[in-house]
Amino acid sequence: MLFVLNIGNTNVHYGVYTNGGFENIQSCPTSAFSRDLLPDDMPLACACVVPSVLQYFDGLDVFFITAEVNLGFDLEKVDSTTIGADRLANAAGLSLGNLPALCIDCGTALTFEAVNDKREFIGGAIAPGRALMRKALNDHTALLPSAPFVDSIPTIGTTTVEAITVGIDRGIIGSVKEIISSISNDTSFRTVAIGGDADFLCNNIPELTNGGDSFTLLGIVDIWQRNQ
Repeated sequence: MLFVLNIGNTNVHYGVYTNGGFENIQSCPTSAFSRDLLPDDMPLACACVVPSVLQYFDGLDVFFITAEVNLGFDLEKVDSTTIGADRLANAAGLSLGNLPALCIDCGTALTFEAVNDKREFIGGAIAPGRALMRKALNDHTALLPSAPFVDSIPTIGTTTVEAITVGIDRGIIGSVKEIISSISNDTSFRTVAIGGDADFLCNNIPELTNGGDSFTLLGIVDIWQRNQ
């Protein structure tokens, strides 16, 4: 058995990997993460982009995802010193399927990771997610409210809240399509969306496939296995 964690800026996703799969994937806010969540009777594998939580792993048998370990794909085309562990794990997740492929991780930020058919991580993109864009407008203006998520995006905003919804939500759909086109550059990439906002993008961009809750965690497992 292996306890697997993906520690992001907003949430921690974790589960026990056994018999080729996960028994139960859970999550908690990163701000609530503590040593109490970690077992002391099995090895741990972790992708972490929040250095302040590393103190909780002291004394435990833990494998951290870094650019220095055997990842199963090549990093020669990118500056590996700047790439987060979550993005490396996503690239590993892509490498478990058909290549070339592109992952869009829809969390606090939208991150894009691309792996070509030579198993080379060729780069990607990073942009603010929908919640972060709403928060930025609300925090940095005097009167703009925080617009809720809605199931149906208006075609035009007839109120301030609707205008924010149209601007952010349709803007993100358009920007994701443009980034996919830019990265693929006439190459047919298998494109996967994961993370908390994956359903939104999959519902509005038909060519996307939802990678599910275990995608990044399976990438972490694959890297861990390569280093045993």
